[in-house]
Formats: sequence, structure tokens, C-alpha cells
Amino acid sequence: MRIVFMGTPEIAAVILDSMLDKEHEVAAVVTQPDRPKGRGKEIAFSEVKKLAIKHNIPVYQPARARDQEFVDALKQLAPELIVVVAFGQILPKEILELPKYGCINVHASLLPKYRGASPIQWAIINGDRTTGVTIMYMAEGIDTGDMITKELVEIAPDETGGSLHDKLAQAGCTALHRAIGQITSKTAVRTPQDESQAVYVGMLKKEMGHIDFQRSAQEIERLVRGLSPWPSAYAALEGKMLKFWRCEAAELTEEQKQIISEKSWECGAVVAVEKDSFSVLAGDGVLIVKELQIEGKRRMGAEEFLRGNKVEPGQILR
Repeated sequence: MRIVFMGTPEIAAVILDSMLDKEHEVAAVVTQPDRPKGRGKEIAFSEVKKLAIKHNIPVYQPARARDQEFVDALKQLAPELIVVVAFGQILPKEILELPKYGCINVHASLLPKYRGASPIQWAIINGDRTTGVTIMYMAEGIDTGDMITKELVEIAPDETGGSLHDKLAQAGCTALHRAIGQITSKTAVRTPQDESQAVYVGMLKKEMGHIDFQRSAQEIERLVRGLSPWPSAYAALEGKMLKFWRCEAAELTEEQKQIISEKSWECGAVVAVEKDSFSVLAGDGVLIVKELQIEGKRRMGAEEFLRGNKVEPGQILR
């Protein structure tokens, strides 16, 4: 089968790589335009573009997928199937109807839950125990098309956005190859999504990581894991920004309850400092900080951090 692959970030590159040793022909790759990246603002290629160049696959980078010049180029490629993985642009109806076997999307959630741009992170933040990958036919709405197949993935108690990303990338490879096989053999079944169960999630923003210590310790701990490695959860201590990388949620001890009552400490107050951690009062329980990063420094364990930074009970994180 002649396929055009459309995708941009690392998860798309992993799935594209899994397609290259199959019997299908990847005729071209479509990815987002090159953009400046990092402090130096040097122009960087997407992970998908890097892989395509390595394998001598033609690359297209339209500023807008609906531009007629790009649509015409796509028609010249004459794909039988278009596979889309986190491409980053909405495809017009003219493209959706172009391939013989349609356009299919690899989405990192069990649809219709977590339609949209950040399904991986929200599954962790919301405390889900399972998630997965859905392969669906694309429609004009956002992640609204009929489903073909799903692959279930368990979420570990210590799962981060980064580790779940890697699991879902592999699950996406498995599910996509199964779906293409079903499409090729004409056994693919279209299952409409239940609109009453639809949940949408938007793009991640840095400000989402600002910790509100009035939330429960468990909610904050999940936020820390879900937003790792990006955009990360953070708070300020004595005017310096701290990123939190590994924490634990715990109940208040009777001794801590008594001290908090006597001191009238508010949420965000440091309530205990140990050799390898410190505890911060949350709306329900305490957040035990195990690994963090102060601005301008590298990521480190709390024990190392405490050797070089003064943290005392009563200090407030904001």
C-alpha cells in the first residue's frame, strides 16, 4: 500500500520508524515547518523530518495544510492511505477524502476520552489507571472519527508523562499495524464514538505547572508526574523557582497536626525537613519532596539540594 505519513514530534517518529521495514511504501512524509528551538533559537528539524532524511523519504512542510499548492502536491503523490500521528494541523475535507482507503489517525487515548492535544499528561493528572491508543478514521471534527481498533496500556503508580509517552508510542505501533492489516484485508470495522462520553483536553501551557498547595497532596503528586518532563510542576521558595521532579503524598502525622495548629501555618508551608526530603503542607496531607531543581542548576535529589540550600519549617512555597 502506498502511504503518506503526517506527523511531527517524537511519538510520531517512533511510529514512522516501525513502518519502514514493512511491506507498505511510505511515499512521503509531511511535518511542521522548521522552527527555532532552545536558548540559541537555532532552527531545528522535527523528529519526523530527521528520520525521513535518514531514510531518503521526500519531506513536505506546508505552513498550512489547506494551501492549494500543498493539496495539489499531495494529489500528485496519489496515496492510497494517509497516516496521521500528532501532525499539529487540521486537515481540510479535500485531503480527508483524497486517499482510496481514507485518512487514519493514531491518538494516544482511549477515545472518546481525552480528545485533543494533551491526552498523555491528563490521564496521569486525573489519576487514571489505564489509558491506551485509538486508531480511527479522520473526520472534520477534532478526534471525532469512527474508531477501528484500540490498544490498552496500564498506568504505573510512578508513571510520568515521559514514561507513558514511550509506552503509548510502542502501543501505537502495534495498533497501527493491526489497523492497516484490517484495512488492507477489508475487515476493518467502523465503530462510532459515543459523543456523550467525549472529553476534550487542550494544549499544555507552562502556567499549568504552577502548584496550588490548597489542592490535595495526591493531586499535586499526580501533577508533578503528569507534567514531567514538560512543562514541569513548580513553585517559588524565597523568590527562587523550584521545579519538582519526584514527590510523594502522605497523611499528616499527629505531631505535624499539632505543630501546624500551634503555628497557624497555611498551605504551602514547609512542615518538616529530613536528611533526604522536606514536606510541604497541602490542602489534604503533605507533599514529600524527593527530587527537584532550583533555577539555574541541574536536577538533583533532595538530600543534595538541602546540603546547599537552607530550608526550614515555616518557610512558604508560593
